[in-house]
Parts: sequence; structure tokens; C-alpha cells
Amino acid sequence: MKKRKVSIEDIARRAGVSHSTVSRALRDNSLISPKVREEIQKIAREMNYVPNAIAQSLQTQRTNTVGVVVTSIADPFYAEVVEGIEQVARTAGLSVFLTASHRDFEQEIAAIDNFHRRRVDGILVTDSRINKKNTNKIGEIAVPTVLINSQTEDQPETFHTVTVDDFLGGRLAVEHLIELGHRAIGYLGVGDRSQSNYLRLEGYRRALREAGLPENSDWVAISDEENTRINDVDTGKKMLPKLLTTGVTGIFCYNDMVAVGALLACQELNILIPQNLSLVGFDDIALCRYVTPSLTTVCQPKLEIGRSAMQMLLDLLEEKSVENLVLSPFVVKRNSTTAFEQQSAGAEGHSREFLTANSVLIMPDGQCPVPPTQCPMPNVQCPFSIT
Repeated sequence: MKKRKVSIEDIARRAGVSHSTVSRALRDNSLISPKVREEIQKIAREMNYVPNAIAQSLQTQRTNTVGVVVTSIADPFYAEVVEGIEQVARTAGLSVFLTASHRDFEQEIAAIDNFHRRRVDGILVTDSRINKKNTNKIGEIAVPTVLINSQTEDQPETFHTVTVDDFLGGRLAVEHLIELGHRAIGYLGVGDRSQSNYLRLEGYRRALREAGLPENSDWVAISDEENTRINDVDTGKKMLPKLLTTGVTGIFCYNDMVAVGALLACQELNILIPQNLSLVGFDDIALCRYVTPSLTTVCQPKLEIGRSAMQMLLDLLEEKSVENLVLSPFVVKRNSTTAFEQQSAGAEGHSREFLTANSVLIMPDGQCPVPPTQCPMPNVQCPFSIT
């Protein structure tokens, strides 16, 4: 096991003085008496303290700015995260520079490099694609860097992270549907955010297994298109018809925007939510409260994510010890889910044109591809029987 490096906080505890006193003593600051300086420096040598060269250089080169790389300026999720970042930064007297990576690795690297040239004091990166294999592409980042919801499992050890427990979130979403009596539960995912999609899908599968429910591969639909070519709303709208042919009665969506796309598709199909189908999102963006019906979702504590990441960056700038942080999500119940026994009532019928145009399974001669026993909406006139 790798031994933890001695920090200024460790020396402060040993010497019985404050963090700032140790920091000044190690820099031979005249505000600290020669006797105290000598004692603290002796303790530091005994503890084999190795100064952080980056932090030392920053002491005299602060610009009081931090750079934040988000996936998109228009992303409603990270709008709230940035608000949390700015709250803490403002209190500390720091200004925030903002740029977007558009979930593109090369643009992410370019953004970090640009911030580095601007000599920001620290950098925060959302949805990062940086891992140990490609650290050579970013060279030596000479400022503290914090990754928020990193999309790689093996991020560089020199970076610190603030993440949400995606596995737990996926598990909670499906457990909510199971508690409502659903037994055929689908997952609507994305393919360009491998780490979070994988963990949410694993949480989905764990919940099914623990409830003794089958894992049907047909119940899982994951878009293979990159977000740079198709947005999450379009993903949900495009992928939903495929799941409808499998007999699912509830669907857990990768995020709220995918769920909104699924909701729009249902409206075009004349499928009522939640009377015919229950939907659960992930993130709890503000839009969830205003769509009709309001969206049940897994809440990521967005303001807390931003505040925690910015505070971690401040601690790194002060050369304090920090630990990577994992925050817990929770379910927010609204109106897009209902008990299974209350479903399959009140619909006015599907739209045959929309379903057949977008569904993977299209059968000739008006034959429905879904077995009668698996039909998710048995009380609704089947679109394949319409002449």
C-alpha cells in the first residue's frame, strides 16, 4: 500500500500550531519568530516532509482565477454545478473562467492547455475523459486539478475527484419501480459516457437480481451515437420505440434529458405517462418539475458537487490533505411513475406511423412483433392491427 505523503496539516498537529504558521515557517516568513521557525523546520525534517513544488510556486504567482471546463454551456445539469463552484470561489475572492469541451477529448485537452497558459490558480473539469494512458498529451499540469464526475476509471493519481455514486443511483431508480410492482423494467442509455453509463446499468442489473427478476438483454437499449452528433433528448426519442416492443412497463433513463426525449416520443405515440408506462430519469435538473407529467428522477446534489469540488481545489492550493469524494444520490418521486396495477388504462391508442418508422422490429401483414402476454399496453388498440 502506497504511504501517504506528510502534509503541512500533519506538521501543524505535531507542533501544536496552526496550518498558516507552519506554512509561513517553512517559507522563512519573518512574521514567525526565528525560534518557532527553527522548531517547525526541525519537525518537518524529522517527519520527512517533502514540499509541494507546485504549491510553493503558486504562493508568489497567484492570479486569483480558476478555470472550469464543462461539457456544454447549455447543459442544465452543469449550470447548477457551476453555480455551486462560483458560490465558494466568490467567497474566497476568486474569479471563474468557463469553457466547454463538448464531450470531446481533444477539446478538453485544448481547454486545459488554454487555462494553463492563462496561469489560472486551479482547474476543474467535468465529465473528463483523461486517463493514465493519455496523460502525456496534457504534459505537466502545474496547477491543482479536480475532476467532477470523471468518465474514466483510471484517472491520473495527480488529479483529485468529486463524483456521484452512479451505481447506487441506478439501483435506487430500479428499486423504486420494483416497489411499484413493475417486473419488466427497461434501461435507456447512452454510449458516449462509458463510465457513468456502465455504473448506472450495473446498478439497474443489481436491483433486478436482488429482487429475483430476470435480466432480459432486450430490455436494455443503448445509443451507439456520440453526443456530438445527436443530443440526449433525440436519443430518448429515437430509442424509446425499440423498448416498447419488448413489453417493459417501466423504464429507467440514463439522465433526465433522455427521459424527456422518451416522454416526447410517448406523446407522439399517444402513450400516456404514467397510465401506460412509467419513466424515471437521473440528475433532477430544473426541467423535471415543469414537464407534463413532472418527472420522477434520481437527484444528483448538483450545488453540493460544485461547492465540494471548489473547496477541494482551495484546500489543494493551501497544500492541505484532501480525499477523493463520492456523494450519494437519492430518488425524487413525482408524477411520471405509478403502481403497475394502475397502468394500462385511459390511453387513446398508439400512432402507427411513428412506431413503425422508428421501431427495430417491423413485421409484415399487420402482425404485431410483441407476444400478447408481453404487451405493455393490453388495453390499447395495437398499432399493427390498424388498417
